[in-house]
Amino acid sequence: MPAAFAPSSTSRRQFLTLLGISAAAVSCGTATATGGSGKQVTSLKYQGSVGAVTLPELAADLGYLGNLTLDWVGNTISGPQDIQSAATGQTHFGGAFNGAIVKLAASKAQIQAVISYYGSDKDTYLGYCVLEDSPIRSARDLIGKKVGMNTLGAHAQALLHIYLERNGLSKADAGKVESLVVPPVNTEQALRQKQIEVGVLSGVLRDKALAAGGIRPLFKDFELLGAFSAGSYVMTRRFIKENPDTVKTFTTGVGKAIEWSRTTPREQVIARLTDIVKKRGRNEDTSTLRYWRSYGVAEPGGRIADKEFQLWIDWLGERGEIKKGQLKAADLYTNEFNGNGKG
Repeated sequence: MPAAFAPSSTSRRQFLTLLGISAAAVSCGTATATGGSGKQVTSLKYQGSVGAVTLPELAADLGYLGNLTLDWVGNTISGPQDIQSAATGQTHFGGAFNGAIVKLAASKAQIQAVISYYGSDKDTYLGYCVLEDSPIRSARDLIGKKVGMNTLGAHAQALLHIYLERNGLSKADAGKVESLVVPPVNTEQALRQKQIEVGVLSGVLRDKALAAGGIRPLFKDFELLGAFSAGSYVMTRRFIKENPDTVKTFTTGVGKAIEWSRTTPREQVIARLTDIVKKRGRNEDTSTLRYWRSYGVAEPGGRIADKEFQLWIDWLGERGEIKKGQLKAADLYTNEFNGNGKG
């Protein structure tokens, strides 16, 4: 997710470079993804997550993707990297924080969001965690401290900045809070070994860390914004135009998987997720899956609402990261292919 939110010039330059690569390569990359033929794509290349089950993977296992198959090409911990891969045609879809999608769209990348896939609620949230005996109790205590997160310029860094702003830190002071990339599976260890002062933990990794004791949340993103869908899967506009049936099957299937996870007893969901990870045979640890609670998607069937993009369009515009009036929320997403939750 974009370094639009990064306090340092270094992280901003890194993400602008990323955007430049995406925008430059998007036309030729998309041609690769669609295959350039009249026949619609039925095998979707994608990136996964170690020890976790993505919603498309769950949908496929539940039989909700019809004749579509998923072609796993590797794992990622970075939303910006994932949507870059989709924009350049290395994969057919990618997921990222909605603020990252706004930034990528502002760079003229021809992508469109088709369904929400994660969010924050009372059970599923980003926890900005410190050691139990840490002297850090307020936003001002973070000045000069290291905050470890999965990627720079994404959801974690955006909410960190909102927290600092709402608690009165100037831009200069906020810039002294150092954000570092730490793989999610290593964040708890890095925090306990005092390599960082704050670790951003979510989902099963957060609950596992808190259950072990000695760690407490400083704040939660849910406390700042309430329940909200935070990220979406995107595809290129060209792919959507050339493969409407594929997009409909994919989007509707993922939406059905969201609702299945909401309505199925938690123990059964966990058992299913564990079985999926074991069946794919990648030598992954399944112990953290027992802490799963929800995917955190706010709207029925993962349908996208204007507010989920408008929040970040306005915020980025106020910060000068994009031009005010450059983008309209409704242009960044479509619910046309999602057969879930209508009305």
